[in-house]
Amino acid sequence: MVGKEADPAAALQRPDSFGRFGKFGGKYVPETLMYALTELEAAFKSLSTDHEFQKELDGILRDYVGRESPLYFAERLTEHYKRPDGKGPHIYLKREDLNHTGAHKINNAVAQALLAKRLGKKRIIAETGAGQHGVATATVCARFGLQCVIYMGAQDMERQSLNVFRMRLLGAEVRAVHSGTATLKDATSEAIRDWVTNVESTHYILGSVAGPHPYPMMVREFHAVIGKETRKQALEKWGGKPDVLVACVGGGSNAMGLFHEFVDDKDVRLIGVEAAGFGLDSGKHAATLTKGEARLPWVGPEHSFLKDVGRAEYYSITDEEALDGWRALSCIGDISCTGLSREAVPTLPDATKVVLNCSGRGDKDVQTAIKHLKL
Repeated sequence: MVGKEADPAAALQRPDSFGRFGKFGGKYVPETLMYALTELEAAFKSLSTDHEFQKELDGILRDYVGRESPLYFAERLTEHYKRPDGKGPHIYLKREDLNHTGAHKINNAVAQALLAKRLGKKRIIAETGAGQHGVATATVCARFGLQCVIYMGAQDMERQSLNVFRMRLLGAEVRAVHSGTATLKDATSEAIRDWVTNVESTHYILGSVAGPHPYPMMVREFHAVIGKETRKQALEKWGGKPDVLVACVGGGSNAMGLFHEFVDDKDVRLIGVEAAGFGLDSGKHAATLTKGEARLPWVGPEHSFLKDVGRAEYYSITDEEALDGWRALSCIGDISCTGLSREAVPTLPDATKVVLNCSGRGDKDVQTAIKHLKL
């Protein structure tokens, strides 16, 4: 399927039978993996209507993960952004950082581990960059008694040594990847090689809304609880919907989890914020949607589709801006977390309800931040 969709709301029915979101996505993998992906898609569809499976998953999300996560009114942050006339947006934080393991990643990891058990797979592999997905995967493997191997770029292991320790403490084997740039994309390549070799015994818990079908759809659905809770909580708190949703976008799982519930609500703005690194013109950034080309993938295909049809907006902030935002939130908003952007806040109309998705705790980035923040 090529070209733009006439109605952006059609994203709610995405992907199509080929796993495509408009002209993005699909299933392009070695033939060895086609059966595993077909089996996975069939299992996912079956379990999505399986009452016992859903009951078990809901119970674990409630009692083990700690859902629902709060929708917190950031009173001091709201006050900070008031204009001279006393008007400004009302800022709320969706506190995914309060989940067990400190990030949204646990939602998907728990669900996929349960799915893997239903498939009879006893060995789990995963890739991780910042380490949060690796920690979540190691945690659920410890919870369900599954063998766990995590692939991580050697550079990322050095930057995220705390999370490497946590994964090993949980019983996972962390395999360093030294090829290429020794970062996430190389870890992903190694994980796929492992899966090709061990496909009969192994399930790959992919951590974002990327990769071959059915992963973008499946991970989205396992994180959609974020947006569903947000709708319910907004109705309870102010009797309506959010006006603006803001989330960081790397691969895009936390953003898609928040956005999906509201894609059909055209009066709700969806804003994704990418990492501009040293600047968009520096060549050292991860702003795939802002600066990349459609034929060079990494960000999830549904995000690409939402941008293509004009349903979601994507911006970027530099490392320096991200650190400024982190420090401001720590000082003013009473918490320390990652995945926040101040990009759109100052110019919004009075009393605009803005929900920022706090996708994870900032403790994993403290050592990196210490090198740059002069405190």
